[in-house]
Amino acid sequence: MITEIEIAILANKLQQEEALQKAIAKTIQIEVSSISHFEILRRSIDARSKEIKINLALRVYIYPDTFQKEIPKAIPCLKSGCAKVIVCGSGPAGLFAAIELLREGIQPIVLERGKNIHERKKDIALLQRCEIVNPDSNYAFGEGGAGTFSDGKLYTRSNKRGNIKEVLECFVEHGADPNILIDAHPHIGSDKLPKIVEQMRNTIINKGGLVYFNSKVIDFLIEKNRVVGVKTQDQKEYMASAVILATGHSARDIYQWFFEHKYAIQAKPFALGVRLEHPQKLIDTFQYHTSVRPHYLPPAEYSMVTQIQNRGVFSFCMCPGGLVIPATTQEGLMLVNGMSNSMRSSAFANAGMVVSVQTEDYKKFDEYGALAGVKFQENLEQAMFIAAGKSQKAPAQRMTDFVNGKYSIELAPSSYHLGLKSVKMDEILPHFVSQSLKEAFKIFENKKRGFLSPDAMLLGLESRTSSPVQILRDPQSMEHIQIHALYPIGEGAGYAGGITSSAIDGINCARKIAQQI
Repeated sequence: MITEIEIAILANKLQQEEALQKAIAKTIQIEVSSISHFEILRRSIDARSKEIKINLALRVYIYPDTFQKEIPKAIPCLKSGCAKVIVCGSGPAGLFAAIELLREGIQPIVLERGKNIHERKKDIALLQRCEIVNPDSNYAFGEGGAGTFSDGKLYTRSNKRGNIKEVLECFVEHGADPNILIDAHPHIGSDKLPKIVEQMRNTIINKGGLVYFNSKVIDFLIEKNRVVGVKTQDQKEYMASAVILATGHSARDIYQWFFEHKYAIQAKPFALGVRLEHPQKLIDTFQYHTSVRPHYLPPAEYSMVTQIQNRGVFSFCMCPGGLVIPATTQEGLMLVNGMSNSMRSSAFANAGMVVSVQTEDYKKFDEYGALAGVKFQENLEQAMFIAAGKSQKAPAQRMTDFVNGKYSIELAPSSYHLGLKSVKMDEILPHFVSQSLKEAFKIFENKKRGFLSPDAMLLGLESRTSSPVQILRDPQSMEHIQIHALYPIGEGAGYAGGITSSAIDGINCARKIAQQI
């Protein structure tokens, strides 16, 4: 017999297999000796009381049934004369689309504007150490896209869009920790992701796909309302049966191309705010109800959400044991992001703390049409850069000073490597953003005592939470509504938010193309 059950076990007992087997046997009402095998399907922490428990969903095999491990289906080698599809961008949407195209017997030609993972690391190091910004190779652009050096969190609510397990299994096949298959909030880590991304690239090449770096797409070749290829910055032209557009939410030049050529795009809501950084020990204390985090528990995380005058305020991309990083994609802008390595060993925790932005909030930029949200973002990023003394220092303020309207004479310690510049955030942020944050912080303090802390810091600006533009596509075919065989996907097109949902969008797109070719 094979059965699936749910149990809760004390966190300190999780690694004790005998205790776990006894809990399983008691739940099913069988002898321990009758259990031939069990596997954990899902795992989550329940820290609502002082006795912290681990909730487990299990599949239990009872004699005479035995466990047989599934072998992943191999990607076939391409046949000669197969169809070709161009994939613009090698972020999660592009990579997963390319791998799925291979499964469907179609050759992907991946064009990445940035550099390969090793060269990209060098440019990121120059940004971190010398404030030198390479507009095509940074924390947003380059092999693997923004997610590669932005923590690798894989949690998503997009389970209705596709098979999340399919995405996680692909990561595991390419070197990720198998625990991501069972954790409620799976996470890979920015130290592990580069190698995994490289392995995914190797799979694409070894199975017959093509990958080109330093190949920024600047034009689409269109005949009779159908895309037949693309032109890159070095004036090369690539021809194919279809083009997948997976360029990410910071590829503003792509939005500009659509705007100038009068192809359908529209402004869309997004969110904007600050990166909020606490000492990790403080988060552990109010989440785990103890002054010292037990060794068997991971660094604690949190999720906060509320409504202020019908406007959402919420935490985003929470990074326990993480670092705040410079996330600009060009000179003259200042914005930040967060990341964690696999061990989450930093003394700090950070999260985006953002306020929902509606299209009516940036009406003063209406002259830019569908690009109004982009100009709104850019205007604030420029203001932050000026407030930082025209540098990549992060404008910062203590959380309590921000709420009380005070200038921070001294700033708290931070993980941000390039240094901080004390500012009054409400003099830079739009009024509706700063006021919403102030009210939300008081509400969050009532939920979690200690959250509103003088040791917590606001760093600005958190502006690239999602795309402020949507590239319009047909919901059934996934083609652009005016350009046949052009498939806008992922975060950059306005149809995903995060690594996993972008990967799902890429897989779905590749399958749509396979049906039509």
